[in-house]
Amino acid sequence: MAEKFVGTWKLVESENFDEYLKALGVGFALRQIASRAKPNQVVTLDADGTITIKTLTTFKNTEIKFKLNEEFEQITGDDRKTKNLVTLDNGVMIQRQTWDDKETTMEREVVDDKFIVRCKAGDVLSVRTYARA
Repeated sequence: MAEKFVGTWKLVESENFDEYLKALGVGFALRQIASRAKPNQVVTLDADGTITIKTLTTFKNTEIKFKLNEEFEQITGDDRKTKNLVTLDNGVMIQRQTWDDKETTMEREVVDDKFIVRCKAGDVLSVRTYARA
């Protein structure tokens, strides 16, 4: 089921991303840079089930590698050390990220050949839409 996520995706629309970053506690300067970036997401799936998501921008590149239903640690682009768990539920890849008694979720799904990423922190929701590059 994760195969449908594989590919290179280019950001085409972003809603409420600055507010989401603010809810995470990201500082003003980094929020300004991140909000203006137009990242590509490159998703690969290895034979052993390892999923890699690379986020590529002119400012900073990040990468996460994980297997579904296995906890992993990540240092985020804003240097938070987080624990993560990614599950797949009805075609939606759900990443739960926790740190310092805080939590955010990122839901990724492919709809009509668009890669939709919904980022939630508290009552703040950001939706970022990517098209195949």
